[in-house]
Amino acid sequence: MKDVSIRNPQKHLHINRFHNKFAIRESQISTIMRKNSGMRPQDIVILLKKISPAGYDMKGKDLAQSLNISPSEISESLERSMLSGLVNSDKKKVNTLALREFLLFGIRYCFPIQVGNILRGMPTYISASPISDAISPGNDAFVWKDKNGSLRGQSIEPLYYSVPEAAARDKDLYRLLVIVDTLRIGRTREREIAINELDKYLKEYVSR
Repeated sequence: MKDVSIRNPQKHLHINRFHNKFAIRESQISTIMRKNSGMRPQDIVILLKKISPAGYDMKGKDLAQSLNISPSEISESLERSMLSGLVNSDKKKVNTLALREFLLFGIRYCFPIQVGNILRGMPTYISASPISDAISPGNDAFVWKDKNGSLRGQSIEPLYYSVPEAAARDKDLYRLLVIVDTLRIGRTREREIAINELDKYLKEYVSR
């Protein structure tokens, strides 16, 4: 019987190197996936804060304090956003084109809204500015649950539990969150208004 052992050691070495490189790359991808593990709702809140005028130059500690999100979660969130292409490599500047695309076409599927019971809360969607400035809400009212809220309406789960308190501190963040709620649940005309208002903030952020 002929010897069937590998006759070309160089070829064998090349194959081993290929498999090693593949294994290393697979491990790197696995590590990235573990770190990223998908966008989370608070990631959007943080990005909205960064494009609001008060948040332009905010760093981790200041973002954490203004949003009632822990510094470690801010850091992890910005890492996810960087891996997703929503902020640049040093995690300081928001990629407005990517954020706009995600808000217009992705957020309603990633973080859908289920309208809940009537309760007291903080106005959102068509019940709050800037959407309410351009369209009449009629008899419908929509709110985030908030014991100190000014309105009774159908409840909408905010992107993150601290949203009402954070929005109360920053009127521009509040408006951006209302815009995003409208993009999550709104009808065609309402979405058109929301997109127009979002573009104003994005344009101002880019031109600052």
